[in-house]
Amino acid sequence: MTAKTIIVLLGFLAAFSLFAYRVYIRFRHMRLGQPAGPFDRWGARLGSVLEFVAAQARLFRYPGTGLAHFFIFWGFVLLFPTILQAILEGLVPGLVLPVVATFGPVVLLQDLIALTVILGVLYGLYYRLIVRPERYKGSHQFEGNLVLVFIFTIMVTLLCSNGIRQNLGAARVAAGWQPVSALLGKPFAGLSPHAQEIVEQVCWWVHLGVVLVFLTLLPLGKHFHVVTSIFNVLLRNLEPPGRLAPPVRVDGSEGAGRVEHFTWRQMLDWYSCSECGRCQDVCPAYNSGAPLSPKLLIMGLRAHLLERGNALLAQNGQAATQKAVLDKRLTGDVLPDDVLWACTTCYACDQECPLFVEHVQPIVDMRRYLLTQQRGDQQLTAALESLRRYGNSFGKSDKQRAKWTTGLDFNVKDVRKQPAKTLWFVGDYASYSPALTEVTQATARVFQRAGLDFGVLYDAERNAGNDVRRAGEEGLFELLAQKNAAALAKCQFEEIVTTDPHSYNTLKNEYPAGLGAAGVSPAIYHYSEVLDRAIQSGQLTLRRKLDYTVTYHDPCYLGRYNGVYEAPRRVLAALGCRIIEMPRNRDRALCCGAGGGRIWMDEGKVKERPSENRVREAAGLPGVDCFVVACPKDLTMYRDAVKTAGLEERLIVKDLAELVEEACAGGPQPCGANALPVDTQAGSPCHT
Repeated sequence: MTAKTIIVLLGFLAAFSLFAYRVYIRFRHMRLGQPAGPFDRWGARLGSVLEFVAAQARLFRYPGTGLAHFFIFWGFVLLFPTILQAILEGLVPGLVLPVVATFGPVVLLQDLIALTVILGVLYGLYYRLIVRPERYKGSHQFEGNLVLVFIFTIMVTLLCSNGIRQNLGAARVAAGWQPVSALLGKPFAGLSPHAQEIVEQVCWWVHLGVVLVFLTLLPLGKHFHVVTSIFNVLLRNLEPPGRLAPPVRVDGSEGAGRVEHFTWRQMLDWYSCSECGRCQDVCPAYNSGAPLSPKLLIMGLRAHLLERGNALLAQNGQAATQKAVLDKRLTGDVLPDDVLWACTTCYACDQECPLFVEHVQPIVDMRRYLLTQQRGDQQLTAALESLRRYGNSFGKSDKQRAKWTTGLDFNVKDVRKQPAKTLWFVGDYASYSPALTEVTQATARVFQRAGLDFGVLYDAERNAGNDVRRAGEEGLFELLAQKNAAALAKCQFEEIVTTDPHSYNTLKNEYPAGLGAAGVSPAIYHYSEVLDRAIQSGQLTLRRKLDYTVTYHDPCYLGRYNGVYEAPRRVLAALGCRIIEMPRNRDRALCCGAGGGRIWMDEGKVKERPSENRVREAAGLPGVDCFVVACPKDLTMYRDAVKTAGLEERLIVKDLAELVEEACAGGPQPCGANALPVDTQAGSPCHT
């Protein structure tokens, strides 16, 4: 056995052993977590691996870096046999892998693939070092750059080694099959054969050495996702996005007060975070200047799992340093309370993550714990108390819930007393907010014009509990859900419609099946879907085209959570409106800032509220002076934002139902050129 063979063998065994040990330690840390699963639907799971790991579908939402990563990923996969060949050459001198190292077309493909990897790496370094996007702020930049340099070195040394072998006539294929290698070997062609042999051996040793060092470093940082990504996508949450997992209860405590209160599956998420910052890039809280970064939150959880895991697994755990780690609070010390309360639960972070790392669920888990410790926002606590006492966040009597019906010229059915095909679950804001009464009445009139046989629950309705649950108050959510389910069970109806996407989400995804009488499971619709159906079927007659130029905002709980994007747009198109899309639309729409209970909380110090940022985006669209929403909370948030942003003379916020009523009845115009005569001194017809 030669010295070279011994060195390679010892190096390989040392590197692989260190890699295996570090993976084992992280596996032991994961075992500290709570149980997860069971896992089913394996066909869908394997399909996810093909789509999101092999094809890397989500990465291409950022085309440039997505393509570069695709080249680097598949380059490493396809060039793995060349790395194996290099190792075997050191262990067994003269050993050659058949086909991989001898078949011309395969060698040519390897040569070209190595070039694409180099180009991908160069683009990555340019993007990190020159462009320096905001989303990388807080990431381990040195580690990311170092790994790119490692990959560049592995590729260049491979090509140089092959090129010099071509010069020396030692290659196993003709030069034409290795054009890139031959090009990199040319600068060395003028050296003596002995000198070229030395350079070739240096390239070989550097190539192999960097591969082995890279292997040992993989489990230590963000590049561990190279190992975990397949498992993370394979075992991803296949429940509807709008369905939260129930709280973990450990030793009588609800929620996650310690890192080991999370499930091992959630911990796998943290190991899989690549620190790409895509979640941070789309986070409305982060972009408003709030203290939350979804990326830094996951990185903080990962780092704390490492230090606490080591302390818990250490023998006796009596050392002072171990005690200091064990005394550190997850919520408060590792993650400040205001970080957790800043989240709007808009789901943009989860939607954007290429590897399906969940951010909303662990935030809610920690909020649940904070509320058990009475560490909630003061305004939130007051709202939750009103919800507990009155069933609504306004603190008003349930007898006033249907007060808005008194302004109508027809009676709205009490579905508790009269059967109806459609039960309208109105929601708190549409029921109680004085600023929304006209919109709620307009919706009722549109339903009436469409011939919809509908009724409401009157004083039996309670808040659906979507935001209550996401604020962390699981017990109150269960109470509200039980009361609503009990009321619905006494009524005869076929379907439920709601104007509130938050209610729509939780009724559809989180309430028990069989909400109707005799345990019948009703279909649940957003009112945009019902209006779209009524227009398409001819039930709802549109008397004139509006001919307005508008923009439409996608509510988070209607769009990202439930995939309803086209129904509202079809309605607007049927009305004759020209839709100009905002740059952030559909599943990338910016949150209004109200979700997750934020509408009940103190705004804190921010540089700009998400709602103000959104209306400025809309106001920047040429020709648009009408901002259309399909959510009572959006209507509240954006009408206020238009005022605080000083855009009242530029933009008006209208609910979808208001425009439909206008097209049906020929009422006053909110915007556009086909307005009724307007006093030119009054300004835009949008403001008549």
